[in-house]
This record gives sequence, C-alpha cells and structure tokens, in this order.
Amino acid sequence: MSFSTWLLFVSVSLVAAFSPGPGVLMAISTASSHGARRAFYSSAGNALGVFIVATTAVTGLGLLLKASELAFGLLKLAGAAYLIHLGIKAWRNAGKQTAAQAQQQPVAESRLSTFRAGLLVAVSNPKAILFFTAVFPQFMPQDHIDPLRFLLLTATFTACTLLSHFFYVSCAAWVKRNVTASASRRRLAGRGTGVVFIGMGGALLTVR
Repeated sequence: MSFSTWLLFVSVSLVAAFSPGPGVLMAISTASSHGARRAFYSSAGNALGVFIVATTAVTGLGLLLKASELAFGLLKLAGAAYLIHLGIKAWRNAGKQTAAQAQQQPVAESRLSTFRAGLLVAVSNPKAILFFTAVFPQFMPQDHIDPLRFLLLTATFTACTLLSHFFYVSCAAWVKRNVTASASRRRLAGRGTGVVFIGMGGALLTVR
C-alpha cells in the first residue's frame, strides 16, 4: 500500500470516527458519570469491538448481512434493543447521586462491565459492519485478503477511534467539572444521554 493510499484511508477513518455514534456517546456518558479514567475501559472495549467488526466484515459475514434481510434484521433488532436498554438505564440512574455522594460512594459498575458495554455497543451495530464491508474492499486486494494490510487498516481505524474518544471524553470531563456540578444539572445531563441512546436505537430500526 502506498503512503498516499494510506493517508486517504486515514482521512476516511477520521471522518467516520469523529462522527458521533453509539460508541462515542457511551464514552461521553461514562466520562460524565464516572470520570475520564473509567471511560478508558469503555473505549478499550469499543476498540476491541471495532477489530471484531472489521474481521467479521472481511471474512464474509458482512456480505451475508448485506445480502440477507433476515440476518441484517436480527442484528439490527439486537443492536437497537441494547441501545434502548442503555437509554432507559441512563434515564433511571440520572440524578440518583449528588456530586458529593458520587465522590464518596464506590462506583456501582465494575471496570469489566464498562469494558463489556463498550464492546457490545461496537459489535451490535450493523451499520459498522456494512461500513467495513463497503470501505475495506477499496483498500484491499480484490483477489485475496492480505493479512498485513488488513492489520494496518484495522489498527489505523482503531487508532482513529481511540483518538476521537479521547477528544470527546476530554470535553465531557471539562463539562463535568464546570457545568454539571449541581444535582439538577447532573440529572438533566443523565436524562439527556438516555434520550439520545433511545433515539439512536429507534433510528437504527429504520436502517435498511
């Protein structure tokens, strides 16, 4: 792969990674609720999910989802249900703790559960699989899968994803320090996150 081709892929990856989606919203929500350090586990899970999705796309399952209405529909329902579940959870948990209580009490969610949530958000999004199915063939040999090129492209996209999460988490941490100090603002931010998750789940149901 030439350097110019790789730079083109980087530009495509950056646009896709910085476009707000479920993974970005998960990182923002985690940073707002539990701090930037906890958001690292969500982002790490999302990065692993991106690698799984990319592998799935190039091994043929992506083409199956593109060709099979039933397979795509089942994955779409699973992804939408999980996003709506996250939205309801965020709405219910909004404002349960004041800022002082949040600093004194241990975080209910474990690091593993946060990592798992980021992973599930990534692998349950059929749009991500179709993205890789459409983009990877433009940068891969048509007659066979080049393992080194696949690893380079996947690592590049994963790095762009982590960069976007770092940017959004930094913004969310700043907002947490300067905007959501009061319990009412924390409650409003949490419920707003819940509404966005539910909206994303509903929007995913319309994808064909």
